[in-house]
Amino acid sequence: MSEKTVQQRQMWSIFFFLGLIMINFPFLQIFNRTETCFGIPLLVLYLFIGWPLSIGIIFLFSRTLELPDEDKPSEKQ
Repeated sequence: MSEKTVQQRQMWSIFFFLGLIMINFPFLQIFNRTETCFGIPLLVLYLFIGWPLSIGIIFLFSRTLELPDEDKPSEKQ
């Protein structure tokens, strides 16, 4: 395996574990308060901003990945 492939796997692992941490007890408890921001409870705001943000970051990361040589379209066509 190339060094780049190993780094990509490590990045995917980091994204996965950050996603798990985002939706588990410590972070949910931090935002589970009675305060509101623009009339929206903090927990709802956290979920509706944090979740799409994490999806967007993973999307941007996946766009930077290079395709393996066998998956690249051939230029001879």
